[in-house]
Amino acid sequence: MNRVAVLGAGNGGLSIGAFLSLSGCSVQLFDKFPAAIEQIREAGGVTLKGVSRTGFAKFDMITTNVVEAIEGCRMILVVTPAFAHRELAETMAPYLDRGQKIVLNPGRTAGAIEFHMRAKAINPKADFVVAEAQSLIYACRKTGPAEVTIFKVKNEMALAALPATRTEEVLQELKPFYPQFIAAENVLETSLLNIGAIFHPTPALLNIARIENKELFEYYMDGITPCVSNVLERIDAERVAVAKAFGVKTMTCIEWLEDVYGSPHTDSDSIYEAVQKQDGYRGIEAPQNPFARYISEDVPMSLVPLAEFGRITGVPTPTMNLMIDLANLIHQKDYRAEGRTLARLGLEGVFLDDLKKFVATGTPLP
Repeated sequence: MNRVAVLGAGNGGLSIGAFLSLSGCSVQLFDKFPAAIEQIREAGGVTLKGVSRTGFAKFDMITTNVVEAIEGCRMILVVTPAFAHRELAETMAPYLDRGQKIVLNPGRTAGAIEFHMRAKAINPKADFVVAEAQSLIYACRKTGPAEVTIFKVKNEMALAALPATRTEEVLQELKPFYPQFIAAENVLETSLLNIGAIFHPTPALLNIARIENKELFEYYMDGITPCVSNVLERIDAERVAVAKAFGVKTMTCIEWLEDVYGSPHTDSDSIYEAVQKQDGYRGIEAPQNPFARYISEDVPMSLVPLAEFGRITGVPTPTMNLMIDLANLIHQKDYRAEGRTLARLGLEGVFLDDLKKFVATGTPLP
């Protein structure tokens, strides 16, 4: 990882890029939108603050050309909204010919599957391995034109490659910089342990008037009230049931908070109580745009594929479907048509056993 491409100049991409730069890596930063990197390009990098390494982090390349950004990089870290994964796969596919390792930070649900299927559809001879992290390693925010702050680093983070037989080699590349990454069984485990699907869309939808009125409030600490927590617990129970039907190891949202943030809990705790006991989300303000990615990304790229996986396994997901319908109504969109459905993933009609073999060993789908 002497030279690494970081795709995405948002909160997570700048945090990861700055940390790696200050750790001695040559970082090539990409963002599709010129406005996102204009001030960073003028500064030559960003100032990193918070609980990780701190200081001015220089980027050796800052570009809007993704092909230019990945040139010469063995490791490519994708830190974009999940709805960009498909386009990136299609654009990068002709240039993936040297066994590059691509890590989606995070993949949301079925990110690695979507990336693999689209890249191979464009270039069947493409030589690469794609992996996905279960969540973003940092709780972080861009806090200035060329400044980013890391509020909390997760204690550990599950990661899996597609196929799972390649997970260990991806981890070996990342370990010197991110020892927090641990091996998941496969990308079904990381996809079904998508806690963003719990914490992002529903609090945004149920606080939509506050967000639309640009009210200042802490998204997690204030936006997740006991009543909102009741809905989150139903969605989390549906997610856990789908994972169990797949035979995939998972944990509840409350257990996850303790696992990654060291947040203690009791068996009687609600999600509301568990959130209030931890400090990883303190200080993180709510978005002030009703079309923010907590809905526009996490409904089509998290709730839709989770509900679709429920369809494969015969597990009902009524609360997830309710939130998808509410998002469609509020945004006047059809997130099912835009999202990661089985058809768009190339999985419609695929049997469960064949899907498990595919993610485990790369056995081609029939």
